Amino acid sequence: MSRGKPRLTFLCELDSGPLQNLFAKDSLIEELKALDATISVGIKDLSPQRAAVIRALNAAQIPLVAWLLLPDELGYWFNAGNIEHAVHRYNEFQKWTQVNNLQWQGVGLDIEPDIRNTAAVAEGPLNFVPRVLRMIADSRRLYLAQHGYQSLVARMRSDGYRVDAYYFPFILDARAVRSNFFLRFLGLVDINADRDVLMLYSSFLRPLGHGVLWSYAPEAQSIAVGSTGGGVSVGGFDQIPALKWGELSRDLRLAYRWSDDIHIFSLEGCVKQGFLKHLHTLDWDELPPLPLAETRQVERWRLALRGLLWSWENPGVVLGAFAGFLSLALLLRRRLKV
Repeated sequence: MSRGKPRLTFLCELDSGPLQNLFAKDSLIEELKALDATISVGIKDLSPQRAAVIRALNAAQIPLVAWLLLPDELGYWFNAGNIEHAVHRYNEFQKWTQVNNLQWQGVGLDIEPDIRNTAAVAEGPLNFVPRVLRMIADSRRLYLAQHGYQSLVARMRSDGYRVDAYYFPFILDARAVRSNFFLRFLGLVDINADRDVLMLYSSFLRPLGHGVLWSYAPEAQSIAVGSTGGGVSVGGFDQIPALKWGELSRDLRLAYRWSDDIHIFSLEGCVKQGFLKHLHTLDWDELPPLPLAETRQVERWRLALRGLLWSWENPGVVLGAFAGFLSLALLLRRRLKV
């Protein structure tokens, strides 16, 4: 029996000028209305030009999520190092929203490492070592940041917004073993949002990308697939080939096996490649070939990752087990000599 169609949200990460050009034709708005789609708009600035686009989308009754971002010099994405700037950004966003009489269905928080750290790794991994050591050692920084972000989320809810959090998928493995290692290592925070969106972009993880998607999808509240092109230029990620229609339609169908709530990154990439017309006629009930071999490999990696994370958080247990094993081996050796 057919389940109908999923709820689609397109992520759009454009500067104000390109954003205006994207929506210059009314046909795009009509296509989005026909898909009953939501747009998560990357708030890269608080300009009059961006406000004009948002008002047009409000007038067309397109549901919108405000995907909050920071200037590059403040980290761009939200993380443990910029809670003060995140609060200030939200204050300014609220003023801009009220002055321009804009309407939002919700707010999106993109939880990713500081873009300056990402750029430093791209220039040379050793550049990141001093920073990462400081972050791993500073557990108080993470504690204060998580409490700060949770207070911000509570305020957003009181202002009438649903709060989405965009995460890397390994956050689920860290939660499963109650580990904060990755949070400290990458400067991330784990907040209690209303909806977690896992970024399962198979284009970034070829040739195992669809195996990663199939492995994590059963545990996801909402699944983001992509990339169809676009996005911020950092670390060479903008040079990764975008998904073609065959790859995107495969990922969409795989995601739909597990979730009725699907995000697509990015809207501008879909428009450029002419994907919207294909989405109108996509048979969502058709099951693509399952990436079983790739998923088994990903599952082995995830099991190893969870083991490492658990060991990091429980060194006493690991050392005790090792000492016990060593004592047993020595005892057996002595008995064999008798």
